[in-house]
Amino acid sequence: MRANILKRFTFIAVMLLLTACAYQPSSHVIRNLFSDSVYVQVDVDRAEPENAPFVKDEMHRIVYNRFKGHIVPKDQAQSQIYITYSGTYFRPLSYQDGYVTRYRAYTRMRFRMLTKEGEIKKNINSIYEADIKDSALTSSALRIEAIRKGLEKGMDEFLAYVSARAAQPKKAQNK
Repeated sequence: MRANILKRFTFIAVMLLLTACAYQPSSHVIRNLFSDSVYVQVDVDRAEPENAPFVKDEMHRIVYNRFKGHIVPKDQAQSQIYITYSGTYFRPLSYQDGYVTRYRAYTRMRFRMLTKEGEIKKNINSIYEADIKDSALTSSALRIEAIRKGLEKGMDEFLAYVSARAAQPKKAQNK
């Protein structure tokens, strides 16, 4: 009985806190910044062209799922997102018997977003750490997974940056 009352009190306190501070999810804030129709262009490092479809598909998924936007051709778009993937480099973190067992992947991306409010640019370097298995085939698959996780983290970071910018008053954005 007492635990049930405590749960209700905690729930009510959290709800009051969120509504009292005018909390809005990033999907609502970012909708004020860009329109429903979005064009996405992805330019990738020539050394890793296999990541272009992943980046473009992931960005389409994010625009559709999080912001209920529609991907359209460039001439029909009211907002445009340009992503330049500049490559990934790896740095070993630990060794065992002369072999790398853990590494860190650094992924470099540049974002440019054209919206009804203007232009937003952001360079992002994301970091992803992972272990390496003994098999060469597994290591190759893990390399691709590390690149994709880094790209995903970079896109999430960009969207967080954009939603934070959209939440600021216009005077604060111009400084």
